[in-house]
Amino acid sequence: MNIGLFGGSFDPIHRGHLALAQAAASRYSLRQVLFVAANVPPHKQNQPLTAFIHRYAMVALATQDERRFVPSLLEAPEWTAAELRSAGQPGAPPPRHAKTARAGDPGAVPTSGGANYSIDTVRRLKQTLKKSDRLFFLIGMDAFKDIAKWREARALLGECDFIVASRPRYSLRDVAESLPEGLRPPAAVIRPFHKQPAKGDLVLPGVTLHLLEGVHQSVSATAIRAAAAQGKPLARWLDPRVADYIRKHGLYRGK
Repeated sequence: MNIGLFGGSFDPIHRGHLALAQAAASRYSLRQVLFVAANVPPHKQNQPLTAFIHRYAMVALATQDERRFVPSLLEAPEWTAAELRSAGQPGAPPPRHAKTARAGDPGAVPTSGGANYSIDTVRRLKQTLKKSDRLFFLIGMDAFKDIAKWREARALLGECDFIVASRPRYSLRDVAESLPEGLRPPAAVIRPFHKQPAKGDLVLPGVTLHLLEGVHQSVSATAIRAAAAQGKPLARWLDPRVADYIRKHGLYRGK
């Protein structure tokens, strides 16, 4: 089956995330979309993040009405996963010695610490899949522009298809130029792409990109946190259950 992996800090998860996942699931017939909240995103190691357990809880609340969406503990800190198991949390991953779980289980093996690199997460997840399963990595265009800086970027792009949520201001040339060296076409080949919008599929040796149009929503997690800090209503950006969770737990109030 087709499986989507959607990672991020989800601090908090908002309607823009859900819109991308819905569009990708419909367009590419994804049986599941795993929402993988990162414990320590590599690019945010020196930035304060809301506790993992709160971000995971918000993901679980936001995705509970869509049976294809699965909150995942793939990048959970090991102690959090252990606590969820002992508390009987549905879908908590099994201990390390247990039989490997299927993709529908929200994360077979939690991380032990340090930054969460996508290449490691993808490799762990693929160990739980069947050979006939096809993995798609969901990402926004703003994040994809830095893909060449990611750990083992060439290997990551070869491990799975990428679904990239494009934006109107980006061209196919922008997409191609974002690829790491060795995958990026020669400049002479890329140059004519600057007049072509970022849509359709871009298939090159070692990488397959699916450019998803029309799903961009002007939602900023930074703006949401700022609004929450001021006690403003959040329903325009968030699932009502997530907004209520933030209010009840006083998240972002001190920011």
